Amino acid sequence: MKRFLRLGVNIDHVATVRNARGIRHPDPVRAAVLAEKSGADGITAHLREDRRHIADDDIDRLMSEISVPLNFEMAATDEMLEIALRHKPHAACIVPEKREELTTEGGLDAVGGHNHLQHYVGELSKAGIRVSLFIDPEPAQLDAAVSLGAPVVELHTGRYCEVEPAEQDAELERVIVAAAHAETLGLECHAGHGLSFDTVGPVAAIPTIVELNIGHFLIGEAIFGGLESAIKRTRALMDKARAEVSGERSA
Repeated sequence: MKRFLRLGVNIDHVATVRNARGIRHPDPVRAAVLAEKSGADGITAHLREDRRHIADDDIDRLMSEISVPLNFEMAATDEMLEIALRHKPHAACIVPEKREELTTEGGLDAVGGHNHLQHYVGELSKAGIRVSLFIDPEPAQLDAAVSLGAPVVELHTGRYCEVEPAEQDAELERVIVAAAHAETLGLECHAGHGLSFDTVGPVAAIPTIVELNIGHFLIGEAIFGGLESAIKRTRALMDKARAEVSGERSA
């Protein structure tokens, strides 16, 4: 049976452009509403500790102005836990965060950080927030997610998207193997980071993945053809890849 593949749209970098001028335009919440109308199944926003893009007020408004689920990306800190518990978004994805990085570099170390993460996963879960861990596609990290009690993992696809073409097959295989392992462990498997028109198809074709989260590429592509067009083209590529792997004909 073919599983529906959801598309989550990350609107962080609309806020990056806004913050470059210190004004209100462009509005990331407006982008989120447009993404929803264009076919996004969810919205992702990462409230970083240094507030370099998404701001606290953006989270307030997203909670009241979108009707699709909000995936709140957060570091495992007391400040972010308090904000998540106050808003109670549909999901909270715990990600690694370093102030000096340009963007998230690699997955969370759920193995080495197990004891630290346990408190945050537990508190979010008790509040009814669906917890996801953003991890590298490694079996040990998936095993740690199960041990922590997280029901969802998001596999980091950045390396697959960034390596030279000759290395991509090997990196894709890592994602395929990890997604299959997630299935055997009873984890819901998502994937994201760096996906584009050129790389989304092979990941969308992995049948045990049920959600892709894409942000930077869509916002960048919107400059040339509009956000609605970028989302609809991505959705079409995802559907085509999923239909082909299921032995169906896409419409």
